[in-house]
Amino acid sequence: MAEVEESSKPLFAGLSDISISEDIPVEGDISVPVGSQNSDNDFSTLDEPVKDTILRDLRAVGQKFVHVMYPKKSSALLRDWDLWGPLLLCVTLALMLQGGSADSEEDGRPQFAEVFVIIWFGSVIITLNSKLLGGTISFFQSLCVLGYCILPLTVAMIVCRIVLLGGSGLVSFVVRLIVVTASFSWSTFASTAFLADSQPPNRKALVVYPVFLFYFVIGWMILTFSPSH
Repeated sequence: MAEVEESSKPLFAGLSDISISEDIPVEGDISVPVGSQNSDNDFSTLDEPVKDTILRDLRAVGQKFVHVMYPKKSSALLRDWDLWGPLLLCVTLALMLQGGSADSEEDGRPQFAEVFVIIWFGSVIITLNSKLLGGTISFFQSLCVLGYCILPLTVAMIVCRIVLLGGSGLVSFVVRLIVVTASFSWSTFASTAFLADSQPPNRKALVVYPVFLFYFVIGWMILTFSPSH
């Protein structure tokens, strides 16, 4: 009978006897004090205007361009990596190599997709090779460096297009050869300046050789480019 009486009692019957003191606060504030956090360490861009975000990203891309044109042993390009700059350079170079001609398949010039795939596929292969040889940088850091170091070759492509406006004779070829060779050397030097320290000392040559071939192929496409007539 005792068990039946206990089971018949309400489940929360005992809670009615519990009283809460008026001194104990039953409400709270979950807002974070303004001065309790360090604005430098906990910087957030959630409330930042879109214009400020775009300008900040453009300044970051411009700073990386400066690092490529004046390469030095700096971790800025590796620490603050992004793929906006490489994407911009790749699209620009592919568009200029294509030339915007509708019959570009007939004149033998590379298509936009071909240049795009060659650049990104080559960067991925070099990055995987670097990682397999014991490189200490991440996958996207290597893609960032290889992509940004296309900048000298992109500048060379612009110069070559300007030179070709005056004709495609021997003088034009010599000028383009000098410009492309200098840009190719600068791209290779800049990329190895950033990537060399992240590789084992006895395997640096195995990493530099694919980088050399990668920029050589891009330079060859630029040198052999001829506008449609």
